[in-house]
Amino acid sequence: MTTDTSDSGRDETSNERADRNWDELMQELRVMQTGTQILTGFLLAVAFQPLFPKLDDLQRGLYVTLVLLAATATILALAPVGMHRLLFRQRRKPLLVRVAHRVMQANLVVIGAVTVGVTVLIMDIAIGRTAALVAGAGGVIAIVVLWIAIPMMLRRRSLDPPGFETRK
Repeated sequence: MTTDTSDSGRDETSNERADRNWDELMQELRVMQTGTQILTGFLLAVAFQPLFPKLDDLQRGLYVTLVLLAATATILALAPVGMHRLLFRQRRKPLLVRVAHRVMQANLVVIGAVTVGVTVLIMDIAIGRTAALVAGAGGVIAIVVLWIAIPMMLRRRSLDPPGFETRK
């Protein structure tokens, strides 16, 4: 049994790493699914509200787009599970982890769009178009900063900055 610590700093085989990475992906998937289900449930209920027929063309178009995006997010969130079922016991977990990682990255983009879009729709109906656009821009900025910029900055930093000492 050979172990490799070259890229992870862990003493684990490639199969152990794939198992660990798969477990981490599944935990993240659980969080994604919960958020996606809440947003999708909200969107499906909107069409049955008394105010729905009063939506203008832009609001109705945004609503339909958001329903399609929510359906896409649900499909993407379930894709790794479906792939795992088809590849079960095929000794393909490292490949499955790589593909599932990419699918989940795509799903983050879709979930971000749904989240911002739902905020825009609600703000547009409740307060007005200008407030909706401001809220939408704020949402996009928050996602870019929290989901992309900060993680990229953290990626560039060393694991143990100068002066950092671990207690033994």
